[in-house]
Amino acid sequence: MKGVTIWFTGLSGSGKSTIAQIVYKELKKAGYKVEILDGDVIRTNLSKGLGFSKEGRDENIKRVGFVCDLLTRNGVIAIAVCISPYREIRDFNRKRIGNFVEVYTKCSLDECIKRDPKGNYKKALAGEIKNYTGIDDPYEEPENPEVMVETDKTTPEECARVVLDVLVKLHYLEKKDIEVSSEEEEKIKQRLKSLGYL
Repeated sequence: MKGVTIWFTGLSGSGKSTIAQIVYKELKKAGYKVEILDGDVIRTNLSKGLGFSKEGRDENIKRVGFVCDLLTRNGVIAIAVCISPYREIRDFNRKRIGNFVEVYTKCSLDECIKRDPKGNYKKALAGEIKNYTGIDDPYEEPENPEVMVETDKTTPEECARVVLDVLVKLHYLEKKDIEVSSEEEEKIKQRLKSLGYL
C-alpha cells in the first residue's frame, strides 16, 4: 500500500479538523493504515515549549512533517491538521515527503471569527493574544493545492468527499474502497457540480 501525507491547512475555525476526522473514519473503515496528527495534540506532545514566533511555528511544522515522512515511507496515510500559515515551510514538507496532498480549507475570516471554536479570535481582536494568524499575523494561501474546498459554502461531508475523490484520482486510494450508495453518490455529485468542484 502506497503511503501519502494529506496536509490540511487553513485558518483556525475553517473546518480542518472536522473534515480530517471524516476522511480518517472513512479510510479506517476501508481498512487503510491511517494516522491523524492534529496541531493541538502535536503542540502538547511533540512541540511542547515551542512558542508562536515565526521560528517556533516553522519548527513545529517541520516536526510534524518529519513524523508524516516516517509514516508515509512506511505505507501509512498520514493526515496532518495544522494551520501552517507559511507557504515556504509547507513547500519544505512537500519536498521532504514526496507523496503529499495539500488540502486548503478556504473560509472567510469573518466566518472563522463567527465560529471561533476556542475563543481565540475574540482574544486576538482584544489584543490579549499577539501574532494570531489572520488577525495580526499573515496566512499565506496555498498557490496550487491538490484540493481546495470552500468550507463556508460546503458541508464537511461534501468537503471530505472531494478530498477522497482527489485521492482516488491521484491513485492513492482504490475507488471501490470508498464507494457510497449510487443514490448518495449522485446527490453528492450534483451538489459538487453546482458548486463548481466537478
